[in-house]
Amino acid sequence: MKKIFLVLVMGLFFMNINAQEKNKKLTMDVNGKCIMCKERIEKAALGVKGVKYAEWNIPTHQLSLIYNEGKTDPMKIKTAIVNVGHDTKELKATEEAYNSVHPCCRYREDNSDDGVNH
Repeated sequence: MKKIFLVLVMGLFFMNINAQEKNKKLTMDVNGKCIMCKERIEKAALGVKGVKYAEWNIPTHQLSLIYNEGKTDPMKIKTAIVNVGHDTKELKATEEAYNSVHPCCRYREDNSDDGVNH
């Protein structure tokens, strides 16, 4: 009986270790400027199945993530972010997506037709 109990406890222990190994931490650069950008970026990242945690830092432009690598990958997360108008190092938002963000959130230098004096 003790052996069976020990085997079950060890099995649960190793299952827990395997489950934790699927969760990966990742930090990536995402362009943006303000609290509205922060909310939009984090919402887009958390909307990807498998993303458990997302926090974008306004001054550093760093998005910190915890995600389940069995359910998603970094490229899917980056795609979700560019779809809401924010560039990453590897992917750029389309002009349509970028222009859909509030004018104060626009960070590209070449956007001179937004009506805001920089």
